[in-house]
Amino acid sequence: MIKINKIVPNTIRFPKAVLGSIKSYLEQKQKDTEVRLKSLKEEDPFADPDRLTDIAASDSEAKAEFGHFTVTAAQTELNKTLIRVRKALTKIKIGKYGICDKCGKMIDTDRLAAMPTADLCVSCERKNEK
Repeated sequence: MIKINKIVPNTIRFPKAVLGSIKSYLEQKQKDTEVRLKSLKEEDPFADPDRLTDIAASDSEAKAEFGHFTVTAAQTELNKTLIRVRKALTKIKIGKYGICDKCGKMIDTDRLAAMPTADLCVSCERKNEK
C-alpha cells in the first residue's frame, strides 16, 4: 500500500498578541452594534403603539413613514456590520483570520488595519467589484 502525503501550504498566522487586540476591538464593535440596533428599534416611529390610534394629519404620517424608512435602512447596514464582525471573530477562533476567502492568500495587514472585517485580499476584491 502506498501512502500519499498531502502537502499543506504553510500559512502565516498572526501573533497571538496582535490577534488579541483585533479580537478585543471586534468584540467591542459587536457590542456597540448590538446596542445601536436595540436603540434604533426604540427610535422607530412604527414601534409606537399609539401611532395607529392617533388621528394625525397626513404630513405627520409621512414624517413617521420617512422616519421608519430611515431607521430600517440604518438597521440593515448595522445588521450587515454585525454579520461581518461575527464572521471575523469566527475566523479568529478557527485560525483563519487574515486569509482571503477566494484565493487563500494572506490579506495585507494594512488592509486589515483599515478594515478588520475584510475577508478578501485587494486583488480579489477588485475582481469581485467588476
